[in-house]
Amino acid sequence: MTHSTTTPPFGRALCAMVTPFTPSGEDVDLDRARKLAVDLVAEGCDGLVLNGTTGESPTTTDAEKAALVRAVRDAIGASAVIVAGVGTADTRHTVELARQAEAAGADGLLVVPPYYSRPPQEAVEAHFRRVADATGLPLALYDIPGRTGTRIEPATVLRLSAHPRVVAVKDCAYDLMGSTKVLARTSLAYYSGCEEMNLPLYAVGGAGFISTVANVAPRQVRAVLDAFDAGDTARAARLNQRLLPLAELMMASGLPGTVTVKALLDAGPVREPLQPAGREVVDGLRAAYEELLQEPVT
Repeated sequence: MTHSTTTPPFGRALCAMVTPFTPSGEDVDLDRARKLAVDLVAEGCDGLVLNGTTGESPTTTDAEKAALVRAVRDAIGASAVIVAGVGTADTRHTVELARQAEAAGADGLLVVPPYYSRPPQEAVEAHFRRVADATGLPLALYDIPGRTGTRIEPATVLRLSAHPRVVAVKDCAYDLMGSTKVLARTSLAYYSGCEEMNLPLYAVGGAGFISTVANVAPRQVRAVLDAFDAGDTARAARLNQRLLPLAELMMASGLPGTVTVKALLDAGPVREPLQPAGREVVDGLRAAYEELLQEPVT
């Protein structure tokens, strides 16, 4: 049994990769980024999303973003897809970052609606069209109204689906009905951006996931999709349930996923205004993580 007759544009299993920093936090640790990227691909990631939410894009410079894409491209070659986050509150700046990402070697773009200004849907649509027209790269819309303050309404997604380079959606809208309606009417690849929605969205025709938890448990997150594709939905549900304790601590504990990932990985500090996790949180994360690793991926 296969999930789909078409190959998703960026693969199925993508990791929203953290951006490693040097101990002082002043610089991106490109050597550590290269090693992390190679390890994630070796552990089953089809693609890596760089410079996204988990990658602390609000606190990295344009030059750092480009350097990270180049370094990871050099490290993994053509073995996996690189999708670069380029969203900003400014359409012109987003276009500049899109062109920069293309030149640095990205395979695709991830773009949020402009935040803070809360533009109406007509302006949201115009923003995405401007970015999609700026490069030759395929583009994923990033629907995360909890962070941007602006929804990409299903009707807007339907209109944008006619653009030849708008090929995917990273779905963090918590609207399974809306997503299912768009899936029924378009060929867009829907990627879950919320860990608890990975399996439900996949089951109704989604393409896969862009996962923060995959930074620390890539094989375990991917195994859920593999089981579903093999036709063993009971096993997929069981594997998904095993992930829940760690996923809940990492993503629903009141701390950003970036903070909880870096509490588990040797990836340097977080940049302010984020603060590192406290000892009690770290201890809880490590206990849940170690328990997950002790269980076979079966």
